[in-house]
Amino acid sequence: MQDPSLEKDGASLMSPALEAARWFAKEVHAHDSSLRAYLRGSFPAVKEVDDVVQESYLRIWKARTGHPIACARGFLFRVARNVAINLLNRERNSPLVPVKDLAALAVVEDRPNAATAASLHEELSLLAHAIDALPARCREIVILRRIKHVSQKEIAARLGIAEETVEVQVARGVKRCGEYLKRHGVRFDHETRL
Repeated sequence: MQDPSLEKDGASLMSPALEAARWFAKEVHAHDSSLRAYLRGSFPAVKEVDDVVQESYLRIWKARTGHPIACARGFLFRVARNVAINLLNRERNSPLVPVKDLAALAVVEDRPNAATAASLHEELSLLAHAIDALPARCREIVILRRIKHVSQKEIAARLGIAEETVEVQVARGVKRCGEYLKRHGVRFDHETRL
């Protein structure tokens, strides 16, 4: 049996796919090392030279199916240059910052999650109701001292009462608010919460 790649009457019996593969190996792939060296030297910012080379091979393969290529080496280098330039332009214009290791990223969420925010809102609403339930004078003193952070001395002077009275009213108001919140299922630490 005769080898189908042998010529018969001056005509090649090689299949078009085999002929294209041999052309590619001889005319294109033979320049692989010089193409990589060219890309590394001319485009040092390109991190993935292999991707540029593979894309260039693919484009030259597709181009040859449409029309013959007179100088494969020149065409290959021009295609690789254009691929590298396009890649660099995309990277420069991209608002995304490439990340190699997602696990190494420190993600900090300053906001509470939805459940925490809803719980906090409910607690604040209950605290407002607790303060509203205080007797008028006690409520006024608690608001001035614990919410507006007015000094005991200034509250006493403003309301015309003794500083000890301010201290006693704040203690009573905080205790009553704590009891109100406990009755409604909220743990309450009067030192830090009010």
